Amino acid sequence: METFNYKIKKDYKSVYEFLKSSGFSENYIKNLRKKMGYILINKVPSITKSPLKKDDILTLDANPNNKTSIMQCRIPLDIVYEDEYYLLINKPSNLSSMPSKSHYFNNLSGAICYYMNKKNDNFTLRMINRLDKDTSGLILVAKDSISQKEIKNISKKYLAICNGKIDKPIHINSPIKTIKTNGINELKRQININGKEAITKITPISYNEEASLIQLELLNGRTHQIRLHLSSIGHYLIGDTIYGEPSAIINHTALICNELSFYHPFLNKTLNFNTIPPKDFLILIKYFNL
Repeated sequence: METFNYKIKKDYKSVYEFLKSSGFSENYIKNLRKKMGYILINKVPSITKSPLKKDDILTLDANPNNKTSIMQCRIPLDIVYEDEYYLLINKPSNLSSMPSKSHYFNNLSGAICYYMNKKNDNFTLRMINRLDKDTSGLILVAKDSISQKEIKNISKKYLAICNGKIDKPIHINSPIKTIKTNGINELKRQININGKEAITKITPISYNEEASLIQLELLNGRTHQIRLHLSSIGHYLIGDTIYGEPSAIINHTALICNELSFYHPFLNKTLNFNTIPPKDFLILIKYFNL
């Protein structure tokens, strides 16, 4: 999608007023100003100061942003769904979502940019959600700014194996704080009354005295939220070397984002997706007899 049309429902002093009231970011608005033709009113080139009248047709460039310039990686993508607006990928474990000093040449972002560059040489990366390096599962990508803005009702569910017996639903409401040392974020997060709100809902699926297979829903998406919350109640994730202990069976945390749904604004319907757990996760289920 290169452009998107909005039929204006009331008068606005300016295009800028409409954009701000509609939730467009300042960065997107700034990029619209770069080139005449990125904004059209009734097919006439306009600017952000131009007035809008009821029933006008405002046409916006869907991707005025600069191309993402990170290092591209030739890593095969497990594509679950794709259309002209969105790309849904099943990320394997032990692959970082974003580039970092230790994952500069091999990361999901670089692989997405390599894949999309063949379709759009001005592609800007917009991940709707991210997962820790050790976590596998579904990651949604918007292919342009308007697709990112218009998406609604995103819901994710996780499947995990933790140590110990969880035999009833648990609702954890514990704020999480990032701790800095000399201005640099520490790896481990902390539960702290001064942290950001974090709520996790846990539903048991199968369990015994040794381990539990559980489903999790997050009302907030804080870094390490599932890891930290489970550890805080004495049920660390199997394979979690940060808040728990290493596993001889699996070399990463036993955590998957296995369900994702969202309201597709251009198809006008909710799409639901789920993934089959990877082989090592299934081996772990069998090992613990869950």
